[in-house]
Amino acid sequence: MSDYDRNASARWGSSVARAGTAAEIDQGLRSYMLGIYNHMTLGLAISALVALGIYMIGGPARTLLYQTPLKWVIMLAPLAFVFILSWRFDRMSYGALLGTFWAFAAAMGLSLGAIGFVFKAGSIITALLATTVAFASLSLYGYTTKRSLSGFGNFLMMGLIGLIVAMVVNIFLKSPALHFAISGIGVLIFAGLTAWDTQRLKEEYDYVAHDGELMQKSSVMGALSLYLNFVNMFQFILSLTGSRE
Repeated sequence: MSDYDRNASARWGSSVARAGTAAEIDQGLRSYMLGIYNHMTLGLAISALVALGIYMIGGPARTLLYQTPLKWVIMLAPLAFVFILSWRFDRMSYGALLGTFWAFAAAMGLSLGAIGFVFKAGSIITALLATTVAFASLSLYGYTTKRSLSGFGNFLMMGLIGLIVAMVVNIFLKSPALHFAISGIGVLIFAGLTAWDTQRLKEEYDYVAHDGELMQKSSVMGALSLYLNFVNMFQFILSLTGSRE
């Protein structure tokens, strides 16, 4: 009986330990993903405030920013920040990485400011609400599904490359039909990337959980990925459904 009691206690203790470890991992994962969403949301808020500020200034600012060679700086600055964040991730501190992300969000806001001069306010708000609902649903699916989405990753990235090529071609063709097709396909690609990136970030937690600074830096890069998915989905939805001024 004594041996039985010791064995039972050992098994019980082992079960408690495993349950405790699982609970700690679950709590850590929730905290990690919450940090990603917080960074992304603040980045979107910065972009929205900058874009709104540009729209409210109007007049001379519109001419200076979007009808002079300065427009190329505004268009390319967000891409430059993405390259900096990607290439210098290992060498930057968490604080520097986060600051660069905020600067990227502000630069993106300048680029998005032109939307207010092209589309009606009602269309922008409607597209923003539709994007928010779609993004939240897709991200929740990516987080909760037991199905592996890894197989979609390469397919979506190839689709993204094809989409970029088509967009460049249409700069010269100026085809309304191709523009419509690009917008529709763009929505689908970034919808898929939202679910895929969410699952990818969730799975990456196991690799960064052992290093506090690495986990913080990874949360910034995760926020960047989701931010780009949200903004691109928004722009394509607006292009499909928006009413122009």
